[in-house]
Amino acid sequence: MKTTLDLPDELLIEAKAVAARRRTTLRAMVEHALRREIAPAQQLAVESPVEMNELGMLVLKKRDGGGITMEHINALQEEMDREDLERAINPLCQ
Repeated sequence: MKTTLDLPDELLIEAKAVAARRRTTLRAMVEHALRREIAPAQQLAVESPVEMNELGMLVLKKRDGGGITMEHINALQEEMDREDLERAINPLCQ
């Protein structure tokens, strides 16, 4: 479904720059932000293993003690691959 948004120029410019740095689209960023914003409260309570760095890129959070293992990295990659596949298979359901 298409819609029109009226955004401040500086916000749109910054969003396009962040999308380019992440090698994604503005549409994907807006969709992700909206899904995150309307997610049920219990989903938001779970702490994410990733955070945004100063360049606007997602990076794994540093953990006290245990450190980040290849299992953590592989699990995150599998989750991201699964989400990408679902979006590719069901573009109209997103």
